[in-house]
Amino acid sequence: MFKLALLFFCSSAVAGDVKGIRFWQDPEKTRLVFDVSEQVDYKLFTLEDPYRLVVDLQNAKLKTEIDTVDVPQALVKKVRASQSSDKLRVVLDLKRGVSTKDFLLKPYQDYGHRLVIDIRDKNAQKPVVKTASSVIKEKNRDIIIAIDAGHGGEDPGASGKKGTREKNVTLAVAKRLAEKINAQKGYKAFLTRSGDYYVGLEERTRLARNNRADLLVSLHADGFTDSRVKGASVWVLSTRGANSEMGKWLEQREKSSDLLGGVESLQNKDPLVAKVLIDLSMHYSIGESLKAGEEVRKKLASSMPKMHGKGLRKAAFVVLKMPDIPAMLVEMAFISNPEEERLLRTSSQQNKIANAVFSGVQKYFRANAPDGTYIASLGQERSHKVKRGDTLSEIAASYGVSMNQLKKHNKLTSSNLRIGQVLSIPEV
Repeated sequence: MFKLALLFFCSSAVAGDVKGIRFWQDPEKTRLVFDVSEQVDYKLFTLEDPYRLVVDLQNAKLKTEIDTVDVPQALVKKVRASQSSDKLRVVLDLKRGVSTKDFLLKPYQDYGHRLVIDIRDKNAQKPVVKTASSVIKEKNRDIIIAIDAGHGGEDPGASGKKGTREKNVTLAVAKRLAEKINAQKGYKAFLTRSGDYYVGLEERTRLARNNRADLLVSLHADGFTDSRVKGASVWVLSTRGANSEMGKWLEQREKSSDLLGGVESLQNKDPLVAKVLIDLSMHYSIGESLKAGEEVRKKLASSMPKMHGKGLRKAAFVVLKMPDIPAMLVEMAFISNPEEERLLRTSSQQNKIANAVFSGVQKYFRANAPDGTYIASLGQERSHKVKRGDTLSEIAASYGVSMNQLKKHNKLTSSNLRIGQVLSIPEV
């Protein structure tokens, strides 16, 4: 005996061939994509005992081998299909109950018409997120940096003439950058996406907030119709973008309990008070974004073959519109430029970009470390007493200086240290 859990109808008109069935898996959902020759009428419903998701595509024909579909194992056990004269039925055998969201997409870049179904575990528990007030009480905490690899999944971003896709380059550099950050004491990185799947723009900012990020760095690769255009650039939020975002937060203040990292709720605030709070927060965020972005821009300028334009660039990108978290968007190069596309594919160039970005971020935080962080405590004590197991390289790295700087500042002729020796830490 089975139970009918839910039923959806979508009416859009015509018959079509199903040319492909694909899955994308991310930490929160499984995405099912039907590549169809034209938009199709469809309905979907879920069944229990056992759990199944049924998708009926009206007047559609299956033009791919169902057995070749790569099925992720998070929620789906198996995919099967049956064909009748008036419809194609695709059945997903599920591990447990799910909720779904479905929509049709029109052709875009390399993709044709698509039917997209997002599948989520109905009973999945939401992660417990610490509020900013509890984080403030922590001593010597890590500085948290959100690394946002642009595009992903169904959104490939810009493409080069050699077929290089922006989504793949941004993820590769993001992973290298996260590895470098996590190897440095006092810093912690997390990725808004760790694989080839799409994360909505507002979801990226929500992830940054929920993970208590002190800074968000969004990585992209530019594209342009003129293949001669080249160079890296760093973008921060424009004042016009800040004003429009402030209006949105005011309109939704009853939902804004997490504004300012959970320190202030606007739900019961007078509208004027709410406006002042958001205005102060947004201006702080923009000011810190300018400082951090400029440090990264300078590091990129010293290591990249060319920068595009002069100084920081300003725009109203969605991932930059946070009143509580400084953010920047780094265009690593023009993927539409053949030479820069070639470089972006290489490990050496990806490492060079990651090193430059982290070096700029470190320089910013050495001068602007949040209270209560380990990096802030280093600024308060600019000397180090050598203890058993210390090495000169580890001491230098922990204070964000080079070995040569540390040796020169302390007039050391070698890297040998003795227990109890006090080293003076140079300002950088």
